[in-house]
Amino acid sequence: MPDLRQSAARPFSLAGKLAAVTGGGSGIGRSICLRFAAAGAKVHVLDISQQEADATRDLIVSNGGCAAAYACDVAQGRQVDECFARITAGEKLSILVNNAGISHIGTVETTSEEDLDRTYSVNVKGFFNCIRACIPGMKAAGGGVILNLASVAASAGIPDRFAYSVSKGAVIAMTLSVARDYVAHNIRCNCISPARVHTPFVDGYLKKNYPGKEQEMFERLAQSQPLGRMAEPEEVASLALFLCSDEASFLTGVDYPLDGGYFNLRG
Repeated sequence: MPDLRQSAARPFSLAGKLAAVTGGGSGIGRSICLRFAAAGAKVHVLDISQQEADATRDLIVSNGGCAAAYACDVAQGRQVDECFARITAGEKLSILVNNAGISHIGTVETTSEEDLDRTYSVNVKGFFNCIRACIPGMKAAGGGVILNLASVAASAGIPDRFAYSVSKGAVIAMTLSVARDYVAHNIRCNCISPARVHTPFVDGYLKKNYPGKEQEMFERLAQSQPLGRMAEPEEVASLALFLCSDEASFLTGVDYPLDGGYFNLRG
């Protein structure tokens, strides 16, 4: 039987593990980076903005954690390969969190080919690029964990989210495929599908599209979920920590809704 005092003192420990988090410069990605660092991981923060990546790294380091920051456009395969080569130089990557993504507002009629390509390049090809860069090292190390951020939009009909929904549906399919192909290599792959999460993106979207009515629209969006509010980034980070920890070692190939009752409790 394990020492109960020791187990209780450090649940979901990531001590000694190396984690890479894309889109780690803000929102959900930043919260995941901070939570992983608090659990003992050395965190590599990837973001298209070097400034934002540096800010997350500095938050971690100033609180006694260990982190490094990189500017990386995940849609560019060469950049991804070069970045992960730097990350894994002399070290083994234990965890990849594919979080970097973009949104798009529009129906199939108002979505241009360029809109679809841009959304696909980040939300689908970006995930592919990072997984492809990490799999060989994880195989050689005897295992690892890959966590993808999908969305309830992948499984529910959400108005004006055609391109985004398509891309997140692909993320779920990718998760299942990777989980199946690499289960024998002790590589686990799961995904989280959040409903609306209160991030800087939401605030920016409301400011741009509903000037002067931001609070009213915020409340309307929050109330669309049965719990009556949006999720906080830290709540997504908590589930991410569990799924990437050894406590979740029997879980792979699963999409976890973090939806405030969106699917099952709507009237």
